Amino acid sequence: MARMARIVRETKETQIKVSIDLDGTGKSTISTGVGFFDHMLESFARHGGFDVEVETKGDLHIDMHHTVEDTGIVIGQAFAKALDGFKGIRRFGSVYIPMDETLSRCALDLSNRAYLIWKVEFKTPKVGDMDTELFKEFHHAFAMNCGACVHLETLYGTNSHHIAESGFKALARALRQAVELDPKTLGLAPSTKGVL
Repeated sequence: MARMARIVRETKETQIKVSIDLDGTGKSTISTGVGFFDHMLESFARHGGFDVEVETKGDLHIDMHHTVEDTGIVIGQAFAKALDGFKGIRRFGSVYIPMDETLSRCALDLSNRAYLIWKVEFKTPKVGDMDTELFKEFHHAFAMNCGACVHLETLYGTNSHHIAESGFKALARALRQAVELDPKTLGLAPSTKGVL
């Protein structure tokens, strides 16, 4: 059963194409026009074991907000489509990711009840050219459109690059657990309701 999806979204602010294969090998082709964001999405694909293609053309002459948020929307939609009703998956995932002086934790539930708990503070307003406040916008957009309940927290850390990257890796690794097929579900949604 192929668990793949392709989503195209065009607005007056952004034009985005995303393809995903949940059972890939971590290959990625990423182009958003925001260098550090590309780096984070490449890391996300690699550590999640997902094959991901992202092509975003946004109104960067204004700022990076629409580009980052809308890319999160479309990646979330692609995950939801590829998950096909959340049937047969483990559903839950949690992980701690250390990166030098930083430690981040992500716990998530692919429940079709979208929520984000964000306990992440950055020590600088930017990483490279990217505003650090945009990382929350990405994760919120992803969670809302994927149908994921995501709890992401930096337990400690001082370097903004490490804080951002450990968070993306934590999300990726928790998702990797949660989307894994579980033979005990017998192909059904892992819920007493029978559907998610």
